[in-house]
Amino acid sequence: MTIRVLLADDQALLRSAFRVLVDSEPDMEVVGEASDGAEAVRLTGERQPDVVLMDIRMPGTDGLAATRLISADPALADVRVVILTTFEVDDYVVRALRAGASGFLGKGSEPEELLNAIRVAAGGEALLSPTATKGLIARFLAQGDAAGDDRDPALSGRLEALTGREREVLVQVAGGHSNDEIAERLEVSPLTVKTHVNRAMAKLRARDRAQLVVIAYESGLVRPRTD
Repeated sequence: MTIRVLLADDQALLRSAFRVLVDSEPDMEVVGEASDGAEAVRLTGERQPDVVLMDIRMPGTDGLAATRLISADPALADVRVVILTTFEVDDYVVRALRAGASGFLGKGSEPEELLNAIRVAAGGEALLSPTATKGLIARFLAQGDAAGDDRDPALSGRLEALTGREREVLVQVAGGHSNDEIAERLEVSPLTVKTHVNRAMAKLRARDRAQLVVIAYESGLVRPRTD
């Protein structure tokens, strides 16, 4: 099955490089290019890509606003957005995750990391750059709280729908652990973990694991790290 990819970046040279890289893979194809967020939203609706590689800083409608619009459209529920950013330590990264992005990747990443990011996102998994620490999302959420960002008061109530084991698994997901790592920690099978993750996503109306991480912190189930 071919993964359909849309490229959104205001730099034509970068788009061209990404296109050559993506189109060189037998299981991927570029279905469109956008030079700003508004065009990215329009082309996403027209081309229905599996993954959008979205530059976060673009003129006009930026990547954050575009991600929010794509994620809010029920007709685009299966589209996954991966944010490309020059600076991985960036306040916009967590805002993009809150807006519905499946993860982010630094523009300085190796080609294989970018290709793996596309495959991971297309598979519905959360994506963090290999150079990012597991506590990165938590630290940004803590910064957001300090800046006065609003929390969704309904999130804590929605957690009541989870079973005890689903809560345990959600805590582990928020810690950045893979299904195999969670299975070892909880002494269950990876398939069981996957089942719990999928049920938690359904109950919490999360698009993917990245959204589960954000919900875990914003609901207060997991506290941000301050170290």
